[in-house]
Amino acid sequence: MQIMTAKDAKTRFGELLYTIQREPVLLTKNEKPVGVFVSLEDIKGTHLADLLAEKETGYDEWAKSQVSKALAQVKANPTQGTDKDTVHARVMERVRQRLASK
Repeated sequence: MQIMTAKDAKTRFGELLYTIQREPVLLTKNEKPVGVFVSLEDIKGTHLADLLAEKETGYDEWAKSQVSKALAQVKANPTQGTDKDTVHARVMERVRQRLASK
């Protein structure tokens, strides 16, 4: 993963755009990480891609219905499922693996 300062990103924006097509770029300001630039290709198949993609008509209603069903299942069976810390750990491990494979 490349690291670029905010100042460099501003002055070399074209290079930043080219670089993110090849690998993620960590953006820093005052030597502290503030964000990551990734290509749309890198986020395909993730929830983030779903948020950015244009949705078909009726998608929001369908998504609300799915969430309502899931919440009803959790309410009916509160001891089943996976706790948020475990889910978070799994997601972070997948992110680390994906970044390491780049």
